[in-house]
Amino acid sequence: MAQTPAARWADANDIPALLSLVHAAYRAGPESAGGWTTEAHLLDGLRATDEMVRSMIEHPSGGVLYYADPDDPARPIACCQLEWHDDSGYFGMFAVRPARQGGGIGKAVLAEAERRVTEHGCTRMRMTVLSARTDLIAFYQRRGYATTGETQPFPYGDERFGTPKRDDLTFVELVKPLG
Repeated sequence: MAQTPAARWADANDIPALLSLVHAAYRAGPESAGGWTTEAHLLDGLRATDEMVRSMIEHPSGGVLYYADPDDPARPIACCQLEWHDDSGYFGMFAVRPARQGGGIGKAVLAEAERRVTEHGCTRMRMTVLSARTDLIAFYQRRGYATTGETQPFPYGDERFGTPKRDDLTFVELVKPLG
């Protein structure tokens, strides 16, 4: 298993590299197809926009963790969005470069995210995942997350989230107690 580099908080200068990573992991061409996290069979278009990532980075109760490639610090190998509110953390925009998937980096990023929100007083972590991503939901369930039964509609018509290839997309909520 490859060693996971240390995380740092992203800043506005990192936005282009983060967008490149997120699109490669989820929807952008042959690199995306090489990883198991691709959503290309469900959605076309962007996974995130410059303004979305900027608002995550600048969030007063959160940020984006940036894991640099040890051989090229300007190129991230992983990232995730974190927020903390009262006793609840939120985990989102999780991406690992497709060529690095399956080597334990994702598990390490998730563990670090849980540790960091715990430092802010959170006793649970929550996230939302496309219901059609049963493989991804199973990944999180193996790490202690459980579906809550809560769902959210996919934002059809809002191209900031991509162009759906199906009309049945929803998000399911998963939660894990921390500590």
